[in-house]
Amino acid sequence: MNLELPKHGLVTWTSGNVSGRDTETGYVVIKPSGVRYEDLRPESMVVVGLDGNVVEGPLKPSVDTATHLYVYRHRPDVGGIVHTHSTYATSFALLGQAIPVYLTAMADEFGTQIPIGAYCQIGDEQIGQEIVRSIGDSPAILIKSHGVFTIGKNAEAAVKAAVMTEDVARTVHIALLRGQAEPLPPQEVARLHRVYLNNYGQ
Repeated sequence: MNLELPKHGLVTWTSGNVSGRDTETGYVVIKPSGVRYEDLRPESMVVVGLDGNVVEGPLKPSVDTATHLYVYRHRPDVGGIVHTHSTYATSFALLGQAIPVYLTAMADEFGTQIPIGAYCQIGDEQIGQEIVRSIGDSPAILIKSHGVFTIGKNAEAAVKAAVMTEDVARTVHIALLRGQAEPLPPQEVARLHRVYLNNYGQ
């Protein structure tokens, strides 16, 4: 799942990370700190407990580990978390702007706006606290002047949310350069999301 981030243009160099939680043990597997994506191997990954102690792996875990672990401890429904500084979505984060539901695709996937969270210091639990406090029903949140965090039932769902967040942000950014945009009515957002959840896919 970490290798999906550069594949979709969501990260540069060593930035960003994906983690996933094992439902049986509660252990979390996360990208090691400062390792280039092309150098990642299964044995590179770091296994940590919810207390932050390293269970397995020779490398240091991501500097965002405390953020991920806080979310896992407070959101038992979350099995995967992604962090990126993807360009278009992070441009909204820089300006402190949420992304309203302008597009049917966003209504389908998200069912709500992508909220903006307050600026937080990096390296402790502050970002995790802000995610839990402000993400609401969205699978994605923008953290002011920082970047994107997404959650999902597993790592793949969280990666999909990160891909869709950047796709939506790029389209909205381009549209707003050309003129004003009207968000979809809330009742239509709810209808589209309901239809998507019940009918889309096999």
